Parts: sequence; C-alpha cells; structure tokens
Amino acid sequence: MNWMIYGAAGYTGQLIAREAKARGLSPVLAGRSAEKLAPLAGELGFSQRIFDLTSASAIANHLEGIGLVLHCAGPFSATSRQMIGACLEKRAHYLDITGEISVFEHAREKNEAAVRAGIVVCPGVGFDVIPTDCVALTLKNALPDATHLALGFDSRAHLSPGTAKTTVEGLALGGKIREDGVIRDVPLAYRTRRIDFGAGEKLAMTIPWGDVSTAFQTTGIPNIEVYIPGSPRFIAATKRANYLRWLVRLGPVQAIMKRRAGRMRGPSADERAKLPTYVWGEATNAKGEKKTARIRTENGYSVTVTGSLYVVDHLLREKPPGASFTPARLLGADLVTKLPGSGPMVVV
Repeated sequence: MNWMIYGAAGYTGQLIAREAKARGLSPVLAGRSAEKLAPLAGELGFSQRIFDLTSASAIANHLEGIGLVLHCAGPFSATSRQMIGACLEKRAHYLDITGEISVFEHAREKNEAAVRAGIVVCPGVGFDVIPTDCVALTLKNALPDATHLALGFDSRAHLSPGTAKTTVEGLALGGKIREDGVIRDVPLAYRTRRIDFGAGEKLAMTIPWGDVSTAFQTTGIPNIEVYIPGSPRFIAATKRANYLRWLVRLGPVQAIMKRRAGRMRGPSADERAKLPTYVWGEATNAKGEKKTARIRTENGYSVTVTGSLYVVDHLLREKPPGASFTPARLLGADLVTKLPGSGPMVVV
C-alpha cells in the first residue's frame, strides 16, 4: 500500500519523514510549498506531490494510488475536514496528529461514512492523544462503573510552530470539559487542583484538550477534565486572559499571534531526549472509589513520531474494519507501553 505524509515540511512532519526513512519505509511526501518540500524529498529519496487543501474534491485528485494519509498540517481545525472528505472519497485511511476537540468530534460524526468506505479514520495518533487515551481505557478497565475521569500530563518541551498556532486558536475558544456526557464551554483554567503526575505534586489547571472528546468515545465515562501543571502566576495570568478572549478572536489579532507563533522552533533532538513526559489519570465512581494510573513516556514530539508510525505500520499490515476510531479503541490500552521510552502503566 502506498501512503502519504501531508505537511511533511513542517517540524513534526520532517521528524516523521526522517524516521520513516530510517525504518526503510517509503512514504510519498506532500504539502503546499514545493520550495519547502523539494529539499527534504530529494535528501530522503522520496517522491513528492504539491497541492493545497482548498476542497475535498481537489485533494482527491492528488490521492490517486494512495491507501493511507498521515496528515500533519495544522491547525487541523482548518485542514482536517477537507482531507477527511478526500480520504473518504478515495477510500484511503486517514490519520492525523491533532489534539483539537473539534477535529475529533467531526471524525466521530463521519463514522458511518468510514464504515461504508471501509477505511479507518483515526485522528490523534501522536502524543495527542495516544498516552492519555491509553490511560483512559486502562482506568475504565480498572473501574468499569467510573462516572468521572480526570486526565493530565506534565511536559516541559517548548512548542513547535504548528502547536503554537493551534494554541493561539485555543485561547480564543476558551476552556472545555465534558459534563453529564455533553461538552461544555467553560473559562480557561476553570478548575485547579494539586496533582502528582509522576514527578512530584504540582498545582494544575484544566485545559481544552482532545481527550474531552476522545476519552468519552473510548470509555463512555460522562464527566471528563484534562489538566496540565502551572505556577500560581501562570494560572492567574490564564484566568485573566478570559477577559481578553473577545480581542484574541478578532481576525487581525489571530493573524499577528500566528505569525509570531510561526517563528517558534520545536525542541532539538538533545532537548527531546532530556525531557520526558509524565502522564496521569484518575477515575472515580458514584461510591467515591478511585483508581489512579501513571506512565512516563518520551518527549511528546518523540511520542508523536513513534506513535504515528506504529499506527501506520499496523494499517499497512492489517485490515481492520472501517470506522472512526480513537487510538486506544483501534490498538488497545497497551499501545503506549509499546512505544520506545515508555515505562510500565502503573495503576493503584
């Protein structure tokens, strides 16, 4: 099966393309800019296709002979619908590395179309959301009658340009949690608590992470929150940002902030090697019984590289039924433990 990395010239796309080469894989590299893509394709000896994402029908013309697309061009809220539509039309598996709630919800809505097309639609096959999705399913298995699920992670790596641009969009949208089965809009840093993610207890705040969508799809637990650590000063600043969301939503302000985000650089190989991530989850049932799970993984960007290629390899070898999946539903709760640098999943 021929497969494609779209957005291969970006920070994470390049990491995935280089690792694919090291593994003896031969993806087609694709993107919007021949100027950015051609040097990478030439260096790695991969073929390339240049096209933009204006419409699903236009994209489909460029997916001839492609059986799987690993989509790496964000913000995915602006690009995923068109690519999913094209993959459904051409009957090509769709994977991406998003963490955006809206993308996961759209993919879920395309389940029947994916079943008819006989393809897997599985966004979030990177750090967003493999580790937390596996923690969620592990906790569901440990406490089947859980009614509340809290997830979170402690990661110290600075952001790539693509992740930074997505964060800019997230600021304008505000916070999100799932309450009684429904996704609810809430302020940024809506709730705070102290959490030991695996490297000591820290103050943490809620964030609008993809698991608000995916963990519900994976477990059916109706109340879900996601946390990251933050200093008291950072959390206070985040709460103040709620009063400026009207300004951040303005198109010109978004454009300025995204231009600045585009100048950021992701962590180097040495930085990634030195910065592991600690992932945590807690499930609670109506009786007040609790189960907690923790796992240490590689740096989030490294998990995205190895996790996405693990799922690619699975789909190149196997023929699962067509449907919309989350990573843990597709490959099981132990998926994260199979990735390089992951410790055991500890449940107490």
